[in-house]
Amino acid sequence: MKQPKSSESRKTFSFVLAGLMLGIFISSMDQTVVSTAMGTIVADLGGLNQFVWVTSAYLVTEMAGMPIFGKLSDMYGRKRFFVFGLCMFLFGSILCGTASSMTQLSIYRALQGIGGGSLMPIAFAVIFDIIPLEERGKMSGLFGAVFGLSSVLGPLLGAFITDHLNWHWIFYINVPLGILAVILIAFFYKESRTHERAAIDWAGAATLVLSTVSLMFAIELGGNTYGWASPVIIGLFAAFSVFFILFLAVETRVQEPIISFKMFHKRLYAVSNLVGIVYGIPFMVAIVMLPIYIQGVFGGTATDAGLMLLPMMVGVTAASAAGGIIAQRMSYRSIMLLHGTILIIGLLLAGTMAADTSFLFVLFYMVIIGYGVGASFSVLGMAAIHGFKPSEYGSASSTLAFLREFGMTVGITVFGTIQSHILSLKLKNMFGTTDHSGFLNQLSNPRALLSPETRSHIPKEVLNPLKDILASSITATFLWAMIPAVLAFLLIIFMPGDRLLSAGRPGRS
Repeated sequence: MKQPKSSESRKTFSFVLAGLMLGIFISSMDQTVVSTAMGTIVADLGGLNQFVWVTSAYLVTEMAGMPIFGKLSDMYGRKRFFVFGLCMFLFGSILCGTASSMTQLSIYRALQGIGGGSLMPIAFAVIFDIIPLEERGKMSGLFGAVFGLSSVLGPLLGAFITDHLNWHWIFYINVPLGILAVILIAFFYKESRTHERAAIDWAGAATLVLSTVSLMFAIELGGNTYGWASPVIIGLFAAFSVFFILFLAVETRVQEPIISFKMFHKRLYAVSNLVGIVYGIPFMVAIVMLPIYIQGVFGGTATDAGLMLLPMMVGVTAASAAGGIIAQRMSYRSIMLLHGTILIIGLLLAGTMAADTSFLFVLFYMVIIGYGVGASFSVLGMAAIHGFKPSEYGSASSTLAFLREFGMTVGITVFGTIQSHILSLKLKNMFGTTDHSGFLNQLSNPRALLSPETRSHIPKEVLNPLKDILASSITATFLWAMIPAVLAFLLIIFMPGDRLLSAGRPGRS
């Protein structure tokens, strides 16, 4: 199915595009919506010691499924696995809305994640299948903008639904959008290409799932539920190491591996995936740290924090669209070097923020960070499939999606720990010898300062220094986030000079 020329065919194409975008939107938004409502969910269901499983269960099944569904779509067709993923995601969403305990909610979230793992990589593969070469940049930019939009709208929508309706509805809102996406894809997407069937790499799939599950649980539970040096966390890291080594051994021997290491022989593909691992980390740092800054320093509400993320989304959307469009005129490397420089500048500016920084300056800095990150959503996606056959698009795009989400998940865990550690040290240094130890006990969880109830009981002479400390811990974290940004920039230098050409085949600048 190529982009059509008749008005009837263009209409059909638009329906397919809308269905793909809806699938990406609901799957990428779901995680941020749930995070916003987690405090209310814990208050309702109990199980404070289990809430981390609600996040972990979704992440591990989603990430483990990405490369598997991507490979299966190459072998057996995109449509069936995209529709399957949507149906599984909706089934899990409905069950999540009915959950009456944390255990139930965690199990249902795992089912959601299985479906979510197929949506993002297959949607991009479908676009590369049906879009002519000269249009891929624009469409990749559009898809990247949808991803960025969902990342910012999620917290805002989650706060609004939780405050004005009920936390159950954060799952039910997926249903009408998902059903519409299923209808659009099922009725209007016609696959014209014959897919080559081959033996499924069951051993590779099993070892990949086990290694991913072990690593993600170690990252999510370490430092929270269990200490990093505890037998549970050490055991999980050991399990990851064993199963990952087995996965590598299997993938080098089977005929149709889940992740083909031969693909990494292409320098553009290998470097694009390495850049994808680290480039999204500063974006996640901004998404997580800005709401804390707005609520803890400015005293805003959760809704205010969500609204403050929207200007950053403007930068993400603009850069994603622009990066896709100019990929025909500039090499992927040139575009990414330009935006990598902008990202580093944005992080440097964010590192200058203090408790008395103007509201408008904070907005401006976030727009710059958003613009610096945005191009990666479209440009890296195009670079990852550059030069491959259509039968390899699913595997190529799903590997990038897997590695990018892996980097974001590990990154936000690491940088969240960095911010908490800096804050704790500053609190001890400032208040360690005063009579305010009671307030320090209240602030053993840094997010307690975000609560209006907690703030109302803190004297002004204590609250102001606390705001200064919180602000400095966040700005220091932005400066630490320059490490992955600079690493990404250095990796981009090694990208070859490939770019899109409108004349029918990829080229070099």
